[in-house]
Amino acid sequence: MRERPILLIALALVACGDADPGQDTDDASSTAATTAVDETTSDAATTAASTTAGPTGTASDSDSSTTSVTTSTTAPETSEDPDTETTGDPEPEYDGEPLPEAPPGEWNWIDFPDARCIDGTKAGIGVRYGLSDKLVIYFEGGGACFNDATCGLYYASFAHFDQLIFDLIWQGTVLQGGIFNTKNGDNPLRDWSFIYVPYCTGDVHAGDSPDTFVPGYVVDEPQQFVGYRNMGAFLERIVPTFVDAPHVLVTGISAGGFGAAFNYDRIADAFPAAKVTLIDDSGPPLTDEYLAPCLAKQWRELYNLADTLPADCDECFAPDGGGIYHLGEFLADKHQGQALGLISSERDLVIRTFFGYGMQEAGGEQCPEGIFELPMNGDHFEEGLYHLRDDIFGDDPAWGSYLMPGVEHTYIFNPLAYYTKQVNGIRMVDWVENHLAGNTAHVSP
Repeated sequence: MRERPILLIALALVACGDADPGQDTDDASSTAATTAVDETTSDAATTAASTTAGPTGTASDSDSSTTSVTTSTTAPETSEDPDTETTGDPEPEYDGEPLPEAPPGEWNWIDFPDARCIDGTKAGIGVRYGLSDKLVIYFEGGGACFNDATCGLYYASFAHFDQLIFDLIWQGTVLQGGIFNTKNGDNPLRDWSFIYVPYCTGDVHAGDSPDTFVPGYVVDEPQQFVGYRNMGAFLERIVPTFVDAPHVLVTGISAGGFGAAFNYDRIADAFPAAKVTLIDDSGPPLTDEYLAPCLAKQWRELYNLADTLPADCDECFAPDGGGIYHLGEFLADKHQGQALGLISSERDLVIRTFFGYGMQEAGGEQCPEGIFELPMNGDHFEEGLYHLRDDIFGDDPAWGSYLMPGVEHTYIFNPLAYYTKQVNGIRMVDWVENHLAGNTAHVSP
């Protein structure tokens, strides 16, 4: 199996994207900034606690106050009483061994012997206990593998992730800025515990398809598309560790944004007495007019989404491969009282590139032969994004969104954009804080 070069790890963050708050031009170069450089500007996320932290901290919550913002659509505020914020039907009991205790503010890597990366190597998760008893489950992003071009890029960057990579690179860069920052008083998540779910399966954390060959991929070896299966193994230990968490945020960027949405239903079911909030950063599930069903069908078959999408989401399973966008409606109906949110640029170049394999412009040929990473037309993508917000999410109080001009990709991990990005005077970090309080709102230019 191929190992990725260490030097490519930081450079390949282009597949996750970057978010330069001062650059909104429709230029491919906007996605090529080096996140590792930006991340070093953030404060080191360390906590000088002398006690050993378990899963249930007792410090005061950091999100008890909500910044007042004005938007066109605001949902009724939900109760902060976790006993009233029930989710759906409870999952079968997760009864694995709790995760080991560690001092608060300290990142630790936990190996999972049965979890696998796409190349068959072992996988695991990062854990950082906080001073609050609330929990963030964060899904990493980084492209996808579904044809020769995308799999080649994926193997050059994200196909393997272990403790060495986590300790040497991720802890000091990605896991210090944005929502991970423990020292910035504006961050409503600064005291929360974090689970970091790496992305090394190439299936947007949604696959349950081991030993699968990718049509057209020059590497004639079976791939392990088992991101969803891995998450089941992780939950076996996460749930017993944080069983009393009153609030769980399920979030992620890019492929991890899609992964957060795909895994939200079972995570919400696993914490039936908790508030379970969703924030999908840069993983918009566009409708079939924009995300071509023929492309969605490739993903369904390759990753075995038939076994990982919620079985009772009837409209999610269109015969032509479409219908995945109905997951958003399904989650809002099943998990009433919870807050679900989407963050996206209006012309996200990275997502347009991946969606371009299916359709590049309105009325264009779908899934043409021999296509090589030609982005979807920006106008077409923007139209699809607002169609999703206005006609699918509509006035459902469960859903909120934060949409921005430009082509940038991913924001919440960024040490600058998360705190400084503004739309109509509303900072992203303030929208997040209000969303966590249950005050869903649609913010756009």
